[in-house]
Amino acid sequence: MLPWLSWSLAFILIQVYSLQVGTGWAEPPKSTDERPLVTLVPVVTEGLENPLFLTQAGDETGRLFVVEQPGRIRVLEGRALLPAAFLDITKHVLSGGERGLLGLAFHPDYRHNGRFFVNYTRKPDGATVLAEYRRGTTATSASPEERILLIVPQPYPNHNGGMVAFGPDGYLYVGLGDGGSKGDPDNRAQNLEDLLGKILRIDVDRGDPYGIPMDNPFAKGGGRPEIYAFGLRNPWRFSFDVQTKHLWVADVGQYNWEEINMVTRGGNYGWRVMEGTHCFHPSTDCRTTTFSLPVSEYFHEKGRCSITGGYVYRGRILPSLVGTYVYGDFCSGEIFALNKGETVNGPHQIFKSSLQISSFGEDSAGELYVLDHKGGIYRLSAP
Repeated sequence: MLPWLSWSLAFILIQVYSLQVGTGWAEPPKSTDERPLVTLVPVVTEGLENPLFLTQAGDETGRLFVVEQPGRIRVLEGRALLPAAFLDITKHVLSGGERGLLGLAFHPDYRHNGRFFVNYTRKPDGATVLAEYRRGTTATSASPEERILLIVPQPYPNHNGGMVAFGPDGYLYVGLGDGGSKGDPDNRAQNLEDLLGKILRIDVDRGDPYGIPMDNPFAKGGGRPEIYAFGLRNPWRFSFDVQTKHLWVADVGQYNWEEINMVTRGGNYGWRVMEGTHCFHPSTDCRTTTFSLPVSEYFHEKGRCSITGGYVYRGRILPSLVGTYVYGDFCSGEIFALNKGETVNGPHQIFKSSLQISSFGEDSAGELYVLDHKGGIYRLSAP
């Protein structure tokens, strides 16, 4: 199955919250009256097939690009979904369950060089492929020519990760799950000679097919040089705070706990020894001193079962959310806001829906979008 489950579409507005902002962070939302603060504005409600991600190209055009799981990238101009795909690689992509075209990242200098990168599971074996494409003859089309940078075999069909994003350092970060099955049976996430269960960091502007940043933790040995952080189960979505540059990674849990990590170079985030802040293998008396524990976690209750990572909000439409990390749960349809002072296992719900929240997206103005796996795109807004 996907790293999420299925529900139907509905909207429920929330009570207003007031947040005190300071040093890039916000205090927990507090209800003040019955006027709603957050709602979801429909942008696209038809014409998309299983959207999994939304981003912008940094080219100052305002266009948004939507990843469809079967293997297409679509273009949004305003609220108009262009009929022709920007890129269609369905012939290469093995799609279904947790497989498909899973990630998209535009080069920081895309406006001039036209380069972008995708992460997909290939036909026929489901191996993860990291590939480079380029802009085509028009601004809304891509060249079909593919340059493959990396292929990672996948032992099982689930936990593929799939996120790709450029960091503030200009390097490309790649999220890979532990390879699937249950409980990471081969302990790949802790194996430094295996790329699965890791966040990778590579230099796509040097080397053939890529270079290794000199300060990667294992650039000089001791593990695969591409590894930036490890001990992750399925880092489905991650993002960088454009103000603080912190890397936020939402890691999908096993049976009980969903977690959020603030990831740093060389960090070990515990899986499969830990699920969140709790022992998993072994189930008791596990040694935790070498692990970086999550900044927040939540339990599988109230219909929750699969975290969908989002972004630290830096837009203008919702000033009282500035500085909070906005994320959701695929199964419950809830949207949460996390602040630095919040304790683990205490998500603050700021919206309740019945969307299948497959991803969040961010535009060039820092405004956030929510993707419904059933085919919708919605923007977070004030009522």
